[in-house]
Amino acid sequence: MEPMSNADYLTRLQHADELKKLKAAKKASGLTYAELADKVDVNKVWLASVFDGQQYVPEEYCAKIAEALGLPEEDTIFLSEHPYKGNTDPILYRLHEVIDTYGPAIKSIIHEQGGNAIMSAIDFGIDVNVITDKEGNHRVLIELDGKLLPYAKKGKYPWK
Repeated sequence: MEPMSNADYLTRLQHADELKKLKAAKKASGLTYAELADKVDVNKVWLASVFDGQQYVPEEYCAKIAEALGLPEEDTIFLSEHPYKGNTDPILYRLHEVIDTYGPAIKSIIHEQGGNAIMSAIDFGIDVNVITDKEGNHRVLIELDGKLLPYAKKGKYPWK
């Protein structure tokens, strides 16, 4: 497959037709992302991202998704290709805004509480829920759970 430019990506999602068919099968199944994730034995947020073409899916999970939705495996195998990631959706824009606004403060607190370290995005967990607060307002609750990775001190300082 030929790589897409950023401009092409923003106007035409990779595997748009296949993803449309996959989303239709999910809708027809009546399953929520949480219910489907339980059947496939994966995280619901990760699975929802799969349906947006934003994740690489190992072939054994392509087969599990196909089975859970009653699809032939050839209808999900495209998910095992590494996708081009990104979007300009308003929710995604707001998430970027949150990180732009609070990221430096989060970084400071991580260093203050965890020392000279970073948060892993590989050894990582994520969850999203919509809850109702005491006043009856709907709130979005996002949990990010990344392993704390201390910086390695290899060689002489400054590291070369």
